[in-house]
Amino acid sequence: MPAFEHSYPETPRHVALIMDGNGRWAHQRSLPRSAGHKQGVEAVRRAVRAGLDLGIEYLTIFSFSAENWSRPPSEVNYLLGLLRRFVRQDVAELHQAGVRVRIIGEREGLQRDIVRMLEECEQLTLHNTAMTLVVAFNYGGRDEIAAAARAIARKAVSGDLAVADIDAAIIGAHLYAPDIPAPDLLIRTSGEQRISNFLLWQLAYTEFVFVPEHWPDFNREILERAIQEYSGRDRRFGGLTAQAL
Repeated sequence: MPAFEHSYPETPRHVALIMDGNGRWAHQRSLPRSAGHKQGVEAVRRAVRAGLDLGIEYLTIFSFSAENWSRPPSEVNYLLGLLRRFVRQDVAELHQAGVRVRIIGEREGLQRDIVRMLEECEQLTLHNTAMTLVVAFNYGGRDEIAAAARAIARKAVSGDLAVADIDAAIIGAHLYAPDIPAPDLLIRTSGEQRISNFLLWQLAYTEFVFVPEHWPDFNREILERAIQEYSGRDRRFGGLTAQAL
């Protein structure tokens, strides 16, 4: 398949990725689940490089959900170790490439060293403009909306916000990263067709593409194929197509 040109006209501005299938990839090869997670980090690197080449402005990855804490402690510890290694080994390279790193998710209750690493990533890359890599860590879509509701309620109780003024725009302004545009395209790997509590508010008008490959096999060709499917869609945002008018 021929590669797209940089900033291809139909390239979505914001792509979100649900990185599914690490465990199944490992199981198919009679490897421990940790091997799948390790290869999954390599796939993240490929996705970022491809995103930069294709002119994607925002790339959001679902790295660790709020529900992932229920996994076996050994697996959770391994995933946290991967995060630490990713920060130590990759952030400098991302910074050099002009990638800004943003973290969304609940930080209260996280280990102190992890919070410090997340903050250092964001601060180091704060002024980069080539692409924004949004990492959803300890993230849940319902938790995000609940946190926004609590913040809005506090303003209403204090009198800083009238109840009658609460609308979709107000709710959106209280999400974790209100300045980031909603995803144009969501890609989920491994053939699963659900969103698993990811960006529930932001995905209202996002196009979904589900691919059969497991996340450790994700590469530029798969991303381009998903973008080609996206580019053939007619995004109406609740309205009519030009042909129907």
